Amino acid sequence: MEKRFVYADNAATTKVYPEVVEEMLPYFTEVFGNPSSLHHVGQQAKKALDSARARIADVIGAAPEEIFFTSCGTESDNWAIRGASAVYARVNKIEKPHIITTKIEHHAVLHTFKALENSGYEVTYVDVDENGKVSPEAIVSAIRDNTCLITVMLANNEMGTIEPVADIVKAVKAVRNIPFLTDAVQAVGNIPVNVKDLGVDMLSFSGHKIHAPKGVGCLYIKKGTRLKNLIEGGGQEKGKRAGTEGLANIMGMAKALEISRDRMGEAKELAAKRDRLIKGITSLPDTYLTGHPTDRLPGNASFVFKGIEGESLLFLLSAAGICGSTGSACSSASLEPSHVLTSMGIPVEICHGSLRLSICYETTDEDIDYMIENVKKVVERLRMMSPIYN
Repeated sequence: MEKRFVYADNAATTKVYPEVVEEMLPYFTEVFGNPSSLHHVGQQAKKALDSARARIADVIGAAPEEIFFTSCGTESDNWAIRGASAVYARVNKIEKPHIITTKIEHHAVLHTFKALENSGYEVTYVDVDENGKVSPEAIVSAIRDNTCLITVMLANNEMGTIEPVADIVKAVKAVRNIPFLTDAVQAVGNIPVNVKDLGVDMLSFSGHKIHAPKGVGCLYIKKGTRLKNLIEGGGQEKGKRAGTEGLANIMGMAKALEISRDRMGEAKELAAKRDRLIKGITSLPDTYLTGHPTDRLPGNASFVFKGIEGESLLFLLSAAGICGSTGSACSSASLEPSHVLTSMGIPVEICHGSLRLSICYETTDEDIDYMIENVKKVVERLRMMSPIYN
């Protein structure tokens, strides 16, 4: 088969849609004012900013005043976790706050939890099952009198499992009205997301995962949910997150979100390509799908292979023109096995042989065939050279 270029690392970042670029361009040279300025150029920019806030709110079922712009999903997660837990603890006079999350969260959540743990917070990291799912019962059983915040991701970035967040929130709220965050960075734009249906108090997502530019993110904060200010300064974002808004990027994110919503009807076709990719690659001996077999993101296919190292697999696939990942791009430089895979009970020696292929609507049937053929070739080649694979 002739060499081709196949980008299958959309869970790490996505190519910006041409329509998104077109949407952004006027906000560099025409509507370039500061939205906080009172003159007509600034008010032009403010009108655009308000429209983007309303457009984004409409897609996720929120009110415009519940949408707050940030620089990325990591910032949104940090703000939600630190800000909401601190206020809840202060209002309820809790001296030693307790917070709950799962063992498979993105490092944006886990490292924030670890930092709070080091500063005196009590933390519970809840287990998941072999498919990467957390149960509502497990979250509820972790609640204590001093619990100040719970966060469970909506869809996992490495193995694609979609978590039962709506059921978890319902179970939690039946016990107590504890602030609840879901990291929806991988979910928004890939599956239908409605904050009212989920029942969450806060939801984070990022532009560059949905074919918008890097450097812009969003935090939904349900009306009545109280957070400490993130950045002090001007009055932007209701005074909670100071700093002049990156209007062009925000307009791009609004457009990308609308495109993703309009293309949601193509998700079945995307999932069919994903399933064909999974079937082709798991036909290899000693090759296993990771994550839930059906409750997973439509573009996510993730595997572990006995007897190989994921880094070698990536390098050889890249030489063949295929861009994939061993897991989260934010931790790809680490030599440690994936915390997501080990949390699912996968042996460490197999975790090192992981591969994530995340496709998008632009992925063709020919791309799928090319990936199947080359993954098989590369895995078989590496196993022939492996001193540990029989």
